[in-house]
Amino acid sequence: MRGILEHLHSSDTLVTVTDMEAGLEHLKRGTLEHAETLLIVVEPYFKSLEAAGRIAELARGLGVPGLYAVANKVRSERDEAAIRDYCAGHDLPVVAVVPFDDDVAEAERLGQAVLDTAPAALAVDRVRALAGRLLANDLPQPMGRVAD
Repeated sequence: MRGILEHLHSSDTLVTVTDMEAGLEHLKRGTLEHAETLLIVVEPYFKSLEAAGRIAELARGLGVPGLYAVANKVRSERDEAAIRDYCAGHDLPVVAVVPFDDDVAEAERLGQAVLDTAPAALAVDRVRALAGRLLANDLPQPMGRVAD
């Protein structure tokens, strides 16, 4: 994986999106060496919050300039507040909030993509909006970086 990403970084490819398996292994192996932006998906549970903090710390150590959180499976204002509070304390801007969505859970049960089973689901809409922001380079500027 590291070799493929290094090759893509040195090519004319403008954007490469990689969905990494949950956990710290990719960071420990230096897979994100050439990453400019890392979206850390955070759920409103203690282990997920703690993992996000560790991931952000490791990514900063690797020099990833753009670190952001995506709040996922949010069921209430309390869930969102817990994620936002934790992330604020770890200098990790929350750039999207994806609600818990029964349509996503049903797609998982069926072993299908939610885009195929429920393309109009609220969670899909929120992810589309985030993708649009990424493509438009419409995220908060990382510390120490000047806008283009």
